[in-house]
This record gives sequence, C-alpha cells and structure tokens, in this order.
Amino acid sequence: MHMSISDTMNISLLAANDQQAQHNRQQFDAWGLFCINVMSSPGAGKTILLEQTLRALHGAHAMAVLEGDMTTQLDAQRLAGLGVPVVPITTGRACHLDAAMVSTGLSLLRQQCDPASLDLLWVENVGNLVCPAEFAVGEHCKLALLSVTEGEDKPLKYPVMFREADCVLITKVDLLPHVPADLGRMGHHVRQINPHCGVFPVSALTGAGLGDWLAWLGQQLLAQGRHHRNPPQHPGGLQRPSVTVT
Repeated sequence: MHMSISDTMNISLLAANDQQAQHNRQQFDAWGLFCINVMSSPGAGKTILLEQTLRALHGAHAMAVLEGDMTTQLDAQRLAGLGVPVVPITTGRACHLDAAMVSTGLSLLRQQCDPASLDLLWVENVGNLVCPAEFAVGEHCKLALLSVTEGEDKPLKYPVMFREADCVLITKVDLLPHVPADLGRMGHHVRQINPHCGVFPVSALTGAGLGDWLAWLGQQLLAQGRHHRNPPQHPGGLQRPSVTVT
C-alpha cells in the first residue's frame, strides 16, 4: 500500500511534535511539575471546571495555567482573576495546541515565576474533539470532558480523545432533567473505548461530583510523588505578552 503525500507530511509533523513534547516532559520532570492537558469540544465546560478546581486546590498546591484559544483572551482573563499565573496562547487558525506552542508558553511563564516552585500546570487546550488528542504537549495526564448535551454516542463517533484520556468527566449533569441523555449509557460508551480511565459525572455549576474528581486527581499526584507544597509568592493574573500563532 502506498502512502499519500499528505499521510507522509502528517507523520513527519507528528514526529516533530512528539520530539518537542518529550523535551517538554523532561522539563516538567526536572521541575517536579505535574502537567494536565484539558481537552473537550467547545462549550463542554473546561474553563468553569478549571475555575472550580483552582479554587478547591488553592492553598494546597501551587499552580499555573497555559490557556489556549483560537482568538480572544476571555477565558485567560477569567482564570487570571483567581490569582494564578496565566499565559494566554492564541492559536489563530490552528484548532489545537502543540508542543512547540506550549514550549513558548513555558518561556513566558518563566518570566513570571519559577516553574520548579509549582506543583501543577494546567494546559487548557482549544475546544475541539479531534485534533488536541493527536498532538501531545508533554503532559503527564490527559483530561477529557464530555457534556451531557453532546449526546450519548459521542465517544463512539469520536473515539480518539476518549481512548487517549486518563480521566473523563461527564459534565453539566445538572441539566439531566432537561436533556434526553442517559448518564449510564454515556459512561458505558466511554468504557467501551477506554476501560481503564477514570469516569466521573460532575457539575461545575452546582459542585456535584467534584469531590470524586478531586479525589482521583489527588491519587494521581501521590502516585507521581507530588506532595502538597505551600504556594510561592507571585503576582498572579494574566501574563503578557501572550503567545500568538499565525
């Protein structure tokens, strides 16, 4: 079977990205920094989930965020209000973050704080259910969100992200009385694709299920040897200049 030019180019791009992702991972490990890549389709609730998680972990873990969006810094500004360092990454036409973008974001983060003083780095990827899962950024953990409004069969139609995920949060469960979604079937379909990932129904709006998600996260941190540290003193807020990709 002959490979097309586009197939060859895609393999080359992924190989180059994987090399940079490995370098990022080595940096994270040298700093003792646990990196989580947060992925979902647009509107599944990544930013509000991050807001609630940052609030819950405040004082227990020192954290920073690389915030990816195609345009605007609206989500970055929301998270900056929580007093953590936030570096916006504006991707322009690109529908996902890649390892090189994250590397540039890390360079800007180092201008604001010492990454070795952090425990957790959150990378909020661009809202897209396909591409972010194919481009590693050096993360230790992939977190996928699936909203109850997206339909029970979404994991079967778009399996790559759910196959790659270490944890899947089924979000917006407060809407279950108003949408024709079967929570059990959604979880079953995720398990069909990935029987080993954690699956937790949550509502970032009401707080339902967040305790289970945070307990799972705590177990991952302990398994990686990341213990609670006192947060360092840093100015927090939105860090400029941001990364802009054209």
